[in-house]
Amino acid sequence: MQITGRVLAVTGAGNGMGREVTLQLVAKGARVAAIDISEAGLAETVALAGAHSQAISTHVVNIADRAAVDALPTAIIAAHGTVDGLLNIAGIIQKFVPVNDLAFDQIERVIAVNLYGTINTIKAFLPELLSRPEAAILNVSSMGAYAPVPGQSVYGATKAAVAQLTRGLHSELMATNVQVTVVFPGGIGTNIALNSGIATEAEMAAMAAKAGKGKPRTTTPAPEAARQIIEALEKGSYEIFIGQDARIMSRLSRLSPKRAAALIHSQMKDLLG
Repeated sequence: MQITGRVLAVTGAGNGMGREVTLQLVAKGARVAAIDISEAGLAETVALAGAHSQAISTHVVNIADRAAVDALPTAIIAAHGTVDGLLNIAGIIQKFVPVNDLAFDQIERVIAVNLYGTINTIKAFLPELLSRPEAAILNVSSMGAYAPVPGQSVYGATKAAVAQLTRGLHSELMATNVQVTVVFPGGIGTNIALNSGIATEAEMAAMAAKAGKGKPRTTTPAPEAARQIIEALEKGSYEIFIGQDARIMSRLSRLSPKRAAALIHSQMKDLLG
């Protein structure tokens, strides 16, 4: 997809990868409908866009709210005249606890945002995207979709569902004008635990120190992850893996899934106490 002049809806645009994708898209000449639950986060994204800020419209929406999401295409078309692409980047993780200790309200919240949020936006935007001469859907899954992380089982289940949903959409839309891409990030340098509402900054620092017994973990900087996401959008990629960890674990999970699970367990088990 050609980026310049396109109108792209980006969820999770108020922080992390969604923010970086938004900033890089407008720098490349796109217009962005920035969607996030945080009004303050969206305002900061617009401020960071500087000279490109006029290319951004902001939409404070909880993507788990189906009625609110259904109203988004009309609002975005009113602001920009059309919409050419949907980038589902918003997502949350769960508390770092086993399923046995995870309350149902927390389970339902993760499913509502990660899975139903993605379904809600796809259902809302797809009719308009099908009417465009060229359009795109890009959904962010996770390395946790194929490499089980202790204490993130429900999160991983939602991201596995997002991955399979995206692959199914690709097959359903293969003969149409809508390209479909799934993204599998590994560790990305964002404040996802803080933004998910599961930890304070102090708790995040403690978790980082505890993970891997204090050994440094390699993460991909959010701006680099955003660059790769946009590149995948431009190329119409079927799927991409962001970070050496995501690529290595993808191969190992296919070759020896039990060994991959044991390796991740050995690195992450200390987070569970």
